[in-house]
Amino acid sequence: MGETLFLAHRIPFPPNRGDKIRSHHLLKGLARLGPVHVGTFTENSEDRAQTGAMAEIASSWHSPSRSKPLALAGVQAVLSRRPVSLAAFDDAGLKRWVEETLSARPIDTIFVFSGHMAQYVPDSFTGRVIVDLCDVDSAKFEAYAQSGSRVWINRREGRLLREVEAGIASRADVTMLISENEADLFRHRLEEQEGQDIRVLGNGVDTAFFDPAAVIPHEEIAMAPGPHFVFTGQMDYEPNERAALWVIDAFMPAIREHFPTAEFHVVGRSPTDHLKRHLGQPGVRIWGEVPDVRPFLAAADCVLAPMTIARGVQNKVLEAMAMARPVMLTREAATGIDGRDGEHLLIEQAEQGAMTERMRWLLAERSHGDAIGTSAREFVREKMSWEAVYSELARIVATKAASSHAA
Repeated sequence: MGETLFLAHRIPFPPNRGDKIRSHHLLKGLARLGPVHVGTFTENSEDRAQTGAMAEIASSWHSPSRSKPLALAGVQAVLSRRPVSLAAFDDAGLKRWVEETLSARPIDTIFVFSGHMAQYVPDSFTGRVIVDLCDVDSAKFEAYAQSGSRVWINRREGRLLREVEAGIASRADVTMLISENEADLFRHRLEEQEGQDIRVLGNGVDTAFFDPAAVIPHEEIAMAPGPHFVFTGQMDYEPNERAALWVIDAFMPAIREHFPTAEFHVVGRSPTDHLKRHLGQPGVRIWGEVPDVRPFLAAADCVLAPMTIARGVQNKVLEAMAMARPVMLTREAATGIDGRDGEHLLIEQAEQGAMTERMRWLLAERSHGDAIGTSAREFVREKMSWEAVYSELARIVATKAASSHAA
C-alpha cells in the first residue's frame, strides 16, 4: 500500500462524538498501513486546537474552517439541484488542496469518510477509492419527512441524496457501511446496479477507557436517592433530541408514579431550546456538555437510548455497555449490536407501558442490573473492540490492493 488521502467532513479530533469517534479510529487504522494525508473541516475553537494531535498521525493536512451559513448552502443547493448537505461542505480551497496533494504525493488510495466528502474525488483519479458511508443518509431524511418534520425539505434531501449515494457506489471500489442492516438497505436501493462491492465495517469501543473500575461515579448523582437514568449524545441531533423529549414527556411521569425520586439526566453538548425548557422540571436534569461522560454513566441505574430514528451503530450504547451499565433501548438503537435481549441489553419499543414495566423489573433487584451490565461489558470486550475493527479495515484495504495489482 502506498500513501492515502483521507477526507472527512469533521476533523477526527477530539474523538468526542459519534462520527468523530469512528473517523478518528479509521484514521488511526489507516496510519498503521502507511502515510496518510488528511483533508477535513474544523467548526469551532476546540477543533482548531487539534494541530498537535493531527501532526502526530498525518503526513500532511488541510483543515479549513467550515463557516458557510446554512441559508447560503440552501440557496446554493436549490440553484445547483444538489442536496443541502453537499453544498454545506463544498469548499474551493479544499478542492485545490486535494488536487495539489494528488499531484505532489504518490497517493494510491482515497479514503472518503461520509458521503458529503465524495464530491472531492476527482474524475481523473485512477487509484483506489474507498468510501465509508457509515449509514444510508438518504433513508434518515426520508424517515424525518415521514414523521412530519420539515416534510418538503427532508423529502427533497432524501431523494437527492439517494441519487448521490448510487453515484458513490458506482465510483467507489469499495463502499462500506456500519452494520448489516444498513448494508442490506443500501444493496436493496442499488438493485438496478451490478458489481458494487458493499462491505460492512462495524464500530468499536475503547474498553480500557470506558472501564468502570477506573471511574468514580458522579458524586452529586450518587448522593441523590434516584433511581437515575442517563442519556448521552449530541443533543441538537434530531433523533437524540426526540428520544430525550420522549423520556421527559412520556417515560418519566409514568416511572415517577412508582419511584417518586427518579431522575433523568441529559448529558451532551448543544441541548436545544426545547430541551432547555425542561430545566428545573422535577426529575429532569439537563447537564449540557461535560468534560467526561464516564462518571455520569457510572452513576446510572440504567442508561436509556429510546431512539425511533436511528442509523448504524450507536456509540453511546457501546460506551454504556463497556461501563457495565444496563441499557434499555429500542430495536432501532440496537442495530448492529448483536447482544441478546435480557442478557446484554433490554430491548423495548418506545412505548410508555412496556418500558415502564421492564424498568420496574430491572429496579426490583439490584442483581438484575448488575448481571446485565457485567454481561454487556464482556460482550463488547470480546466482540466490538477497535483492534478488531483495525484488523478488518486492513483486510478490506489489502484485498482491494491485491485485486488492483492483479489487474
